Amino acid sequence: METNPTRVLIVAGEASGDLHGGHLVQALRERSPGVEYEGVGGKNMRDAGVRTLFDIDRMGGMGLFEFFGTLWHHLRVFRKLSAKIRQGHYQAAILINYPVFNLKLAKVCKQAGCPALFYIGPQIWASRSGRIHAIRENVTKMYVILPFEEKIYKEAKVPVEFFGHPFIDLARPQKSREEFFKELNLDPNIKTVGLMPGSRMSEVNYLLDDMAEAARIIREKLGACQFLLPVAHTIDPEILRQKLKDNPLGIKIILGNNYEVMSSSDYLILASGSATLEAGLLGCPMVIIYKVHPLTYFIAKFFTHITHFGLVNIVAGEGVVPELLNEQVTPERIADEALQVLENPERMRAIRARLDKVRQSLGAPHVIQRIAQSMMETMNLPARTPDEKNSV
Repeated sequence: METNPTRVLIVAGEASGDLHGGHLVQALRERSPGVEYEGVGGKNMRDAGVRTLFDIDRMGGMGLFEFFGTLWHHLRVFRKLSAKIRQGHYQAAILINYPVFNLKLAKVCKQAGCPALFYIGPQIWASRSGRIHAIRENVTKMYVILPFEEKIYKEAKVPVEFFGHPFIDLARPQKSREEFFKELNLDPNIKTVGLMPGSRMSEVNYLLDDMAEAARIIREKLGACQFLLPVAHTIDPEILRQKLKDNPLGIKIILGNNYEVMSSSDYLILASGSATLEAGLLGCPMVIIYKVHPLTYFIAKFFTHITHFGLVNIVAGEGVVPELLNEQVTPERIADEALQVLENPERMRAIRARLDKVRQSLGAPHVIQRIAQSMMETMNLPARTPDEKNSV
């Protein structure tokens, strides 16, 4: 008699979650190849074998009011997934960050008796600390990736694991600066600045014009300087080409290769987000910039209680690199921050040394493998059989 396959729901709501989800599923499938994965994700998760019922390209938003713009789509996704959970379709659920949506889904899982594993927890240390009650009530186990988070959850009596940050395994360029620049027909001896406006179109719309004008000021001051702009797979590169068509700098638009851009650049101008930590792990000095809807910004000022908003600074516990937010984000200010480092080799060396300390705090290699092994045991997934091991 044919048995139903073991099936796991996995939900990511944005590009960074899709990245982590793809690598996680790959590691899980190595240990338990007979399990099926489906849910919400993007290209990385599909490449790992996840059947995506909905794509992340309609999920992500930069803030509260941007989220409302896709509210009806979110409701449709929520209803569809909730129905499947209640029907007993899944043995377990892996919910990757995206707390506004995923904490509600965790509640449905709890009611249906479906274990909910939360990977990359909500930033309750920054805002909405009251979410800890819903987490304790509905989440089977938290898998956190920042060193100070483990203590927070343990003190709140939430089952939690910290194995290190997955970027320890992932943030590794495949090419040296010389190889990468030869491929792009660029001069490795010329100062290079990377421009990274984010993985969402809303971020690009908010930030790219200021970045491009800042690049013009930097070129004017330094003379020789080249600019790289890696494009996330969630962004149509043709849109960026159109936006930059009148820019005289010859900004090099590159598909992917984020880690090569980060490790090969002398300086980065980038949107706040997980990329700031990746850049920090690769030792590249940067200025972090961000803009959100004015109402989102106004509300956030009252509900957040952190000194820094850049992830690399949060992990460091200090302002290792400068941050500019909303009205502070001007081409002149961005260029000034960049030039203070590009024209001062000693300052650049000091920043790199402080970034190395951040790397050391984030754990040893093989983080993703340790997380996958623990999740497999928590979800009670079947281990790879001897025959399956021999066939690899």
